[in-house]
Amino acid sequence: MATYDGLFDTLGLRSWCDSGDGGGPMSMADLLAQTGGSGDGGSGRLPFPSLDSLNDACAAFPQSRDLTVGLEEGFLSIRDPLRAIVDPLTQPLSWMLNGTLNIMTTTPWFIMIPLLMLISWCVGRSWKIVGLVAFGLGLLAFVDYYDYAMQTLAIIFVCAFICVLFGVPIGIAMSRSDRLQRVAIPVLDMLQTLPPFVYLIPLIFLFSVTEPKLYGIAVILYAIVPVVRLTDLGIRLVDKDVIEAADAFGMTKRQKLFGVQIPLALPNIMAGVNQTIMMSLAMVVIASMVSAPGLGILVLRGIRNLELGVGLIAGLGIVILAVLLDRVTKASLARIDSSQSSR
Repeated sequence: MATYDGLFDTLGLRSWCDSGDGGGPMSMADLLAQTGGSGDGGSGRLPFPSLDSLNDACAAFPQSRDLTVGLEEGFLSIRDPLRAIVDPLTQPLSWMLNGTLNIMTTTPWFIMIPLLMLISWCVGRSWKIVGLVAFGLGLLAFVDYYDYAMQTLAIIFVCAFICVLFGVPIGIAMSRSDRLQRVAIPVLDMLQTLPPFVYLIPLIFLFSVTEPKLYGIAVILYAIVPVVRLTDLGIRLVDKDVIEAADAFGMTKRQKLFGVQIPLALPNIMAGVNQTIMMSLAMVVIASMVSAPGLGILVLRGIRNLELGVGLIAGLGIVILAVLLDRVTKASLARIDSSQSSR
């Protein structure tokens, strides 16, 4: 006799329970019960009234596997129309990734490395940072990991750019609407707390593994949260007295936004950009499982083939890229802070 038989008998639902077909695949607990075992180890403890426990007493009650199977079938039923809508919208992402990957891997090193050094100088205005970039990239090239490093940087550049392109306007809109913020916060919480591997599951069913948009969308969804949150926070933290002074001068909302709020919130926004870049790098490594090129491929190869040296050197290369990107963005943030403090 199942634990909750008495419950359904008391509620007068026995006829409804008996109408269930109970024809689903046998669970491990049922198999153990039929062979003389017990699903709870014979301890006699009262099981939690879960789907499977209630199904033991009432066959009309669904099992937990019915929930997972139903979810999968529901997703597969909308996959084709969803793909027809999402595929053309995300196709430019594949073009951007393919184009950037092609440019950064085919450009000779004696052009690409000085170009990256020039970009780091324009952003940070620090010769120490420029020297660090030259040393880090030169070290990766010395161990023949230059192409893999350029592939990783290309994906990060594209995905971080799109995160900033969409994340900053979303953060600005959240800062100007409490209702939008209340709606967006749970979505951001979900995106921030989902394990990275979970992002890949629905995307694998939507896109081919050979399409760059597969890992591109996963990286963007995972990395966009910090720049949205910190843009919203930075604008909300602008001193109310400054806003009142701008109102006194007759500034429009647009003038206040671009002339007062965004400049004062720029340190927070740049901190969000820094975190977005770091999270993009982390996700690119995980996305190597779905054909994302770069250093993550070597890490995955080291795990699969038990090649300790390959995995460790690739991991060290990822650390070098993380340090370079972090130092460059922090140098830019320091420039912004110093320029604002000197006003």
